[in-house]
Amino acid sequence: MGDGTDASFEAAVAAVKQLQTDPGNEVKLRLYGLYKQATSGDVTDGRPGAFNPVGRAKHDAWARLAGTSREDAAAQYVAIADDLTAP
Repeated sequence: MGDGTDASFEAAVAAVKQLQTDPGNEVKLRLYGLYKQATSGDVTDGRPGAFNPVGRAKHDAWARLAGTSREDAAAQYVAIADDLTAP
């Protein structure tokens, strides 16, 4: 990621952490997947077992983004964060 993208992404991550209202599980899973894709690339770990539904949901949210570049994932994260934090 370029310097501008890094700064925007880091600011968006900080803004999401400061949200006063819960955006809902669907949005949180989308943000989680985008964050992981932007910071780590494609998922490489196996899918958690049936007794870990939260872990499975997170894994699936990240796995859906396989092949998305880190830059694109960061840009999508920033766009969602901007929508959530807009006045």
